Amino acid sequence: MRSIWNGAISFGLVSIPIKLVNATESHSISFRQIHVTDGGRVRYRKVCELDGEEVPSAEIGKGYEEADGSIIPITDEDLARLPIPTAKTIEIVSFVPAEEIDPLQMDAAYYLAANGATAAKPYTLLREALKRSRKVAIAKYALRGRERLGMLRVVDDVIAMHGLLWPDEIRAPEGVAPEGSVTVRDAELDLADALMATLGEVEIASLHDDYREAVEAMLAAKAGDGFEPAEPSAEPAGGQVIDLMAALESSVRAAKASRAGDAGGGGGDGDDAAGAGGGAEVTPIRRKAAPARSAAAAPKAVGGKKSTASAGAGAAGKAAAGRKTASMAKTAAKTAKSGASRASAKSGAAAAGATKSASATAKSTAARGKPAAAKSGAGATKKATAAAAAKKAAPRKRSSA
Repeated sequence: MRSIWNGAISFGLVSIPIKLVNATESHSISFRQIHVTDGGRVRYRKVCELDGEEVPSAEIGKGYEEADGSIIPITDEDLARLPIPTAKTIEIVSFVPAEEIDPLQMDAAYYLAANGATAAKPYTLLREALKRSRKVAIAKYALRGRERLGMLRVVDDVIAMHGLLWPDEIRAPEGVAPEGSVTVRDAELDLADALMATLGEVEIASLHDDYREAVEAMLAAKAGDGFEPAEPSAEPAGGQVIDLMAALESSVRAAKASRAGDAGGGGGDGDDAAGAGGGAEVTPIRRKAAPARSAAAAPKAVGGKKSTASAGAGAAGKAAAGRKTASMAKTAAKTAKSGASRASAKSGAAAAGATKSASATAKSTAARGKPAAAKSGAGATKKATAAAAAKKAAPRKRSSA
């Protein structure tokens, strides 16, 4: 790899000659500006404002524009004579835990390569010291006309340096957070945790730029005259009010189905895949029990006619039950009255028979003599007493009925 800067690392009194190499590269596809009518390329030309002529790169220098619009010329020699100790040196100023570095400060990344055989020993010493301390080195260096802040750390067997923004270059997040008080329920947090657990971890090396691949495929198709523009996808609707709980639950099911499909080679519907889970476990959520319905709280009928008919049927049922009860009571009364009448008639017949028998006995006694009459009179009196008792019993039987 081609070096972009040569210098040394200042580690106390130890100097380590190094070369600075870019650690990253851009794979984004760049486009040129063209004239639409004829396809000709549109170029930018550097033209002097005073004479209107194009200026070659060799004749272009630096200048600082003041508030009134005047330009102060600055040469490379002017910058080189500045008393900057970091002009050709990466000066380590401290060692701190990596957790103290805010990722917002990180900028471009570089590899530091040992420059020459004499640099191998001190380079390895610094690398191993960083590994054992589990810290990073904070350093200052100058690159492309300005002093910068950097962080040195170990990547595999190489010392890497991340350019850092100065603390005053980080903007405060004022007015960015949602306004007002927002309350998040525990059930929503539980679902968010379940979604995070279901998504799990991913190997960063397996991620790739899908958009760039699509652009490359389009360019290849257009170059071979085989390109067919696809239908534009529908714009996502914005500003919709969603059920956060339902969205989280659906996300958990979709993530579990996706993981199950990746683990098992795909296939199956979402519910079956969600049951497989791919090793992830969804945290159960306790829901509040719905209040029990009382027996009197029957579900409301749908529609007015159905409700009216139900009410009418109920009223008719009650009226029929009342009529049936009255009829049964009337029948019972008639039965009791008839029974009493039969009992009274039977008692009367018994009394009449007793009287008739007593009369016949008296006549017979009179014919046979006084002793027989007295005996017959006593028997008649006994039978009459029994008849009277039967007659008295009849009213009680009627009142009981």
